[in-house]
Amino acid sequence: MKVAVMLLNFGEPEHPDEEEVVPFLERIFLMNGELEGRLGHDKAVARAHELAVARAPGLIEEYREIGGSPLHRQAEEQAVALDAELTRRGLDARCYVGMQFTEPFIHDAVARARADGCDTVIGLPVYPLCGTSTTVMSLGTLADAMQQAGWEAPRLEISGWHRHPAYTALRADGIRRILEQSGESFDNGCRLVFSAHGIPLKYLREGNRYDAYVEESCRAIADAVGVDDYVVGFQNHTNRPIEWTSPDIDEVIENIDAESVVVFPVSFMHEQSETLAELDHELREVAERRGLRFHRVPVPHDDARFIGVLADLVQSRLGLERTITLGPCTCRPDAATHCTNHVLRN
Repeated sequence: MKVAVMLLNFGEPEHPDEEEVVPFLERIFLMNGELEGRLGHDKAVARAHELAVARAPGLIEEYREIGGSPLHRQAEEQAVALDAELTRRGLDARCYVGMQFTEPFIHDAVARARADGCDTVIGLPVYPLCGTSTTVMSLGTLADAMQQAGWEAPRLEISGWHRHPAYTALRADGIRRILEQSGESFDNGCRLVFSAHGIPLKYLREGNRYDAYVEESCRAIADAVGVDDYVVGFQNHTNRPIEWTSPDIDEVIENIDAESVVVFPVSFMHEQSETLAELDHELREVAERRGLRFHRVPVPHDDARFIGVLADLVQSRLGLERTITLGPCTCRPDAATHCTNHVLRN
């Protein structure tokens, strides 16, 4: 058995150029077009272009501020590291990066894996929390790409995996490190603020449990640090006239009773525009206007322990070593799809 591990990601433009950013946004808005109802293909394409052109100038400016997105580079580094770790564990596996909205696309990764002679495919979205437009759609895109290519290799999928205990411990260590470096204390005017990527309420009403996973993961990480008092906010992208998760992260910081804040990006396993621009620049400005000291926990994208978490998931999905329990996924009810969230905890 030669396994292709597909590390599925959102993707972001590496350069702050209109030629890259507008098509990137068009793909996103078209993929999620039904949020505004069924428009028909031509109208959906036109609406996606309209939204992309309106959003592009602000996003281009964000990419200029951060020197372009490092997401692609970090994703490729994760693939190399996971490839080496799986080989160390005795697996005949190769890792491929497939992006939802930028090159290399998921269908590109499928073509490469097939050409390399892989005979089993594992889809592993690098999103700890299972959301509709991220985890669920990326796995659907992988299944479609294999079908369109006529590739009938066995396909195994892993959706949400935030319950892996080593993942929780790793993220808690990031908070402890910030406290040590800054001299802050949650017992002395400092508050812990979790910032999660927002999601349209339509997806939650349709059955996705992303909001419950956010709260569960935040509670587990806070418990690991020994913190009872924390706040959760959402980074919402309100480009369309639709309802999003609340409270908005800006509102949380504008109203929080604290002298300083430690902000934790709970939805991301790469540094990208949502962390480097939206948090480090925009949210920091909101905090500092209020006189708050602002600290942001880095994403441990290159931590060897995180690569170990991904390797554990692959081994468990293959049934080779039950280091973490996986079961049938509720958010993506496909026989191929397993996750750590098959039983929702109270």
